[in-house]
Amino acid sequence: MDQTQTSGDEDLFPGCSSVQFSSDHLKRSEPESSCVSMRSDVSMIDPLNFKSGDSRPGISSVHQKRSEQESSCVSMRSDVSMIDPLNFKSEDSRPGIRDLRLEPLSGDLQQNSHQPKDDELQRVKDQHKASMKKKYERLFEGNNLQENDTLLKRIYTQLYIIEGEREGVNEEHEVLQMEKTARTKHSQDTPIDCNDIFKASPKPGCEEKDQIKTVLTKGIAGIGKTVSVQKFILDWAEGKANQDVDFMFVFSFRELNLIQDHQYSLHILLLDFHPELQDLDSQIYEECRVVFIFDGLDESRITQMFSDAQKFCDVTETSSVGVLMSELIKGELLPSALIWITSRPAAANQIPSEYIHRLTEIQGFTEPQKEEYFRKRISDEHQASRIISHIRRARSLHIMCHIPVFCWISSTVLQKLLEEDLSVEIPQTLTEMYIHFLLIQINMRNQKYEERDPEKLLQSNREVIVKLAEVAFKQLIKGNMMFYEEDLIESGIDVTDASLYSGMCTEIFKEESVIHQRKVYSFIHLSVQEFLAAFYVFYCYLTKNKEPLQFLDEHTHNYDPDYRYGKHMSDELCLYDLLMSAIHKAIGSKNGQLDLFLRFLLGVSLESNQRLLQDLLTHTENSSESIRKTTQFIKEKIKDGYGFSTERSINLYLCLLEVKDQTLSREIQEFVKSGKHSEKKLSLAQCSTIAYMLQMSEEPLDELNTMKCNTSDEGKRRLIPAVINCKKALLSGCNLTTQHCEVVSVTLQSISSVLRELDLSNNDLQDSGLKLLSDGLKSPNCQLQILSLAGCNLTGQSCKIVSSALQSSNHALRELDLSNNDLQDSGVELLSDGLKSPNCELQILRLSGCMVTEEGCGYVSSALSSNPSHLRELDLSYNHPGDSGMKLLNHKLEDPNYQLHILNVDHGGEFMITAGLQKYACDLTLDPNTANIRLVLSDENRKITRVLEEQPYPDHPDRFEDIPQVLCKESLTGRCYWEIEWIGHAEISVAYKGITRKGCIDDCWFGFSDKSWSLWCSDEGFAVRHNNNYTDLPADHSSTKRIGVYVDVSAGTLSFYSISDIHTLTHLYTFNTTFTEPLCAGFRVYSSVFLCQIKTQRHACKPFL
Repeated sequence: MDQTQTSGDEDLFPGCSSVQFSSDHLKRSEPESSCVSMRSDVSMIDPLNFKSGDSRPGISSVHQKRSEQESSCVSMRSDVSMIDPLNFKSEDSRPGIRDLRLEPLSGDLQQNSHQPKDDELQRVKDQHKASMKKKYERLFEGNNLQENDTLLKRIYTQLYIIEGEREGVNEEHEVLQMEKTARTKHSQDTPIDCNDIFKASPKPGCEEKDQIKTVLTKGIAGIGKTVSVQKFILDWAEGKANQDVDFMFVFSFRELNLIQDHQYSLHILLLDFHPELQDLDSQIYEECRVVFIFDGLDESRITQMFSDAQKFCDVTETSSVGVLMSELIKGELLPSALIWITSRPAAANQIPSEYIHRLTEIQGFTEPQKEEYFRKRISDEHQASRIISHIRRARSLHIMCHIPVFCWISSTVLQKLLEEDLSVEIPQTLTEMYIHFLLIQINMRNQKYEERDPEKLLQSNREVIVKLAEVAFKQLIKGNMMFYEEDLIESGIDVTDASLYSGMCTEIFKEESVIHQRKVYSFIHLSVQEFLAAFYVFYCYLTKNKEPLQFLDEHTHNYDPDYRYGKHMSDELCLYDLLMSAIHKAIGSKNGQLDLFLRFLLGVSLESNQRLLQDLLTHTENSSESIRKTTQFIKEKIKDGYGFSTERSINLYLCLLEVKDQTLSREIQEFVKSGKHSEKKLSLAQCSTIAYMLQMSEEPLDELNTMKCNTSDEGKRRLIPAVINCKKALLSGCNLTTQHCEVVSVTLQSISSVLRELDLSNNDLQDSGLKLLSDGLKSPNCQLQILSLAGCNLTGQSCKIVSSALQSSNHALRELDLSNNDLQDSGVELLSDGLKSPNCELQILRLSGCMVTEEGCGYVSSALSSNPSHLRELDLSYNHPGDSGMKLLNHKLEDPNYQLHILNVDHGGEFMITAGLQKYACDLTLDPNTANIRLVLSDENRKITRVLEEQPYPDHPDRFEDIPQVLCKESLTGRCYWEIEWIGHAEISVAYKGITRKGCIDDCWFGFSDKSWSLWCSDEGFAVRHNNNYTDLPADHSSTKRIGVYVDVSAGTLSFYSISDIHTLTHLYTFNTTFTEPLCAGFRVYSSVFLCQIKTQRHACKPFL
């Protein structure tokens, strides 16, 4: 739209809730709702049943309202959308939107030249803008109270909006979804400024200017959807952005629910919400540029089908609210209008995909944004630093702070506690945080309440909180985040007292007066509702009120056959039975709806937390034995993975943290350290769960070695997020992608990272992966000292990236391995710029097998002359330094002014200036004395064929007696590479020369003992085997019939590659071990195998004597 720009300080919005303070902040997907009645079972889910064509399975979401201060004619959404995040820079130009007009524009956008120059029209437009500015310029933290309001532009913190959405089915609570998303931002994400929401994408294929008419923005509850809407409107109203827009109309689904059964024309509906339009003719909407914003699709209780029979295009024609909305979205009514819809993930698929021109998603706070939020909201710098430090240490709290509204709750609690007592014990768990939040609100209520008798005050507090907790529980199990008068009546709250409840508990329960002065109620955030629901269940347990607890006992026997279902609800109720019922109920929830509720229930049951709540409970109870038995059950279920998804296992683990049980974390660390994980194959779900537990552990892991994990490559990759809490991460040969490079890069940039050593060798990262990694290497938070990028398919240009990192004042690298990359002299020249830098304190540099000649040695020598004080070890083996290169480097080795003490230039020669692994090609031949009698050797002992007839071979002690196997003559030393073609089935192996030859026992079979390593090849796919541990490999390359084998004896690595028709190598698997005996190549043959001749072959392996 226009070219104006927002000032920087207005792009910061640390943590307030916009006009909405209610239900959509932390919510996850919900059950299906009935439809019409406002009281429908599940208002929050399945709103607007707009399906008519292809529903959008991928676009699921729900909502987050915008905030409005005015109680009349405004939105049902509270002024504080609880999200403090979204910093949507009000950028300027919006050329893409203008082309949506019915008539082309010319001249100054601010002149509105497409409209009649009518003084009355301009007056109404100015009045409308002023009204919208007044309504949206403030946020209210906690509730719509004057003392809580804050200018939006003072506290707005920019959020991250991306075009498109994350892939995958949401089977977890939104809290976990958000935490994952925050760790896995991708370079292919297209960030969009809030004010550019209708602007055409700059990406190729998106040149059409008229394509962005309807935008759907999804995001979890509390993430900032409503605040982004508010900022969008405010920047427009203040003349900073989108000045080609004449009118903006905002409709909250909360409000629309109240009039869903009424008949309106669009014109009359607009007049109801915006009386300032009354002097305008209804036809003016066709001539003006108009934006409609529908906030909170997930809160809709409107039922409406997108039916062709309901078409109309006249703004004066009367219909239901649902039809008006659907016709606007379809473009039948006011086709020039722009439409913006916000929703939580679970409801976003209610609108057919053909009506959505852009799908966007709002992400949570990044690490820097978390800190930015707290520092903006807390004026005392020392206090802010202490709070930030505490949040980082308490990992379960740290996860929640990806959600802006939780940052607000945390800052409210921690500020208050520290102001009262600097030595106070700060909350460590989610439950403790919410208990303190509740107690703070009760204390505020006491200060306002006229009653001064302590007993009466105590009784009054208990009655109010228990009633609100009952509402929270009953509406939670229905899936409702907002409720109306009939919902309150169900829980015994007199509607005439509802205002009293909201007035006395302003930060907990919210009453909004909306269109026609109707009332709508909600808790300030879903997590508060879930906490109070858990409190209510525990309260009912203590008071032996079994009726509400029947909900937890329904169908729990379906999830654990051993669970003694049904007995405890009719007999004496015990806490263990209650907790077990809740666990099984939560496990059975499809989308994790009860995950957070379960964590709160276990947390509230803890005796220390009961004591905090003692004024609200009738009594406290010794719960230690019940919690011990419950946690034991949880740990056993996590370990055996009985019928649990990764998401359920992770939430159960978080339940352990909620009762301060870290024993499983310690057990997992011991499991990883001990190497026992190499004995039993780990499933993908187990790898994900282990990674999460390692991240959450209070103590960092000394070493994570994925090479020792008995799992698939995908399983190894799922362990990668754990590197943030590991000192040493060995990720060699995991087939990492650029996406994983981003995860590692984000880890290096995190202030929480403890990573000191990282091995990414033998992964096809290429220059693009290294570029992503470099952001982490240059981060001031990066403490990485040892980095291996050997065999990562890097080119000389990658050295420019490495050099830049070495020149950074932030890097801490002391050891760098770039071996087995074809860097060549040009790459070494680029690298030398970094080596010369005074910021470079590299002590060990390995460039083995990098195609370096005497020219490259000259660049290294020059770098050492410029920076002689640090490099003490240089490996240039398997290169071609030549005499002059050797002389230059030997001079540095002998000169006492240099720190260089170790120089390796072994295995040099001109033949090493060969690309790829072929520089290590060796000449292998089959040993007839080892061939089984059903194998025929031919083609100068380079081909083996299996036959039915026994061959008349002479007896020989080296011959395989019963197994169709054969070894090569030559010993494998140093670095060796060879290629094989196979037909049928074959086992391609490397074995110790002393492998057993007699009999049919495991010690004879390749891959079945610790004496050999093998790759099984078949038309169905590949698998690797060692010591009888068998790992299937992805079948992506099973069509290839040519295999490359590379062994580095001294390094203890054995790698297999598939080779395409154009001779492209694709890594299949790498074994990492320590070779202790002489090695040779071998084969088990079921059809035929052929040893290929490599034209660039430069050396021959020595035969065994």
